[in-house]
Amino acid sequence: MDKFTTLRAVAAPLPITNIDTDMIIPQKHLKTIKRTGLGQYAFSNIRYHDDGSQREDFVLNKPAYKDAEILITLENFGCGSSREHAPWALKDLGIRCIIAPSFADIFYGNCFKNGILPIKLPQEEIDRLMEESGKGANAIFTIDLEALKITQPSGEVIGFSLDPFRQNCMINGLDDIGLTLQKERKITAFEEKQRLSQPWLYK
Repeated sequence: MDKFTTLRAVAAPLPITNIDTDMIIPQKHLKTIKRTGLGQYAFSNIRYHDDGSQREDFVLNKPAYKDAEILITLENFGCGSSREHAPWALKDLGIRCIIAPSFADIFYGNCFKNGILPIKLPQEEIDRLMEESGKGANAIFTIDLEALKITQPSGEVIGFSLDPFRQNCMINGLDDIGLTLQKERKITAFEEKQRLSQPWLYK
């Protein structure tokens, strides 16, 4: 998993409540177990017309936000079914950070496992960030995960909180497999000892 320390990027406003995982990645596109290639289908029901052409009014189709890596959105983001394809699609689309008042629990946890930083902020602060993100290509925010701070285009700084364990995992690029591999030496030593005492387990 990619490390996340500091992100400086354009933030796109997506002022929609209760964005569920089917809106993020519709069920008809759940035909793969690969983490890549899903970005083209992210938000497809509101991103494209029925003929496949782009909807000009969808924020990520606008020239100023095509390279956005941050989403500013509203409460209960990621609700619905617990498909891990949702963070896969967002990551493949280029989204590295989502800022919202609240997230669905399973989606929130899946974000950390896939290198996306979800940040929870009070609604009044979301409103301010939403206004700042409306500046188009000038809506460049800096997310400092080590300092737990967001610097807005205006220069104003907002702090946020995060579980220290999750913060450490993101900064060091540790998903579940990475955490396990930190114990690789102990695992190997245990297997060597067990191989001697219980060799039939290794036949």
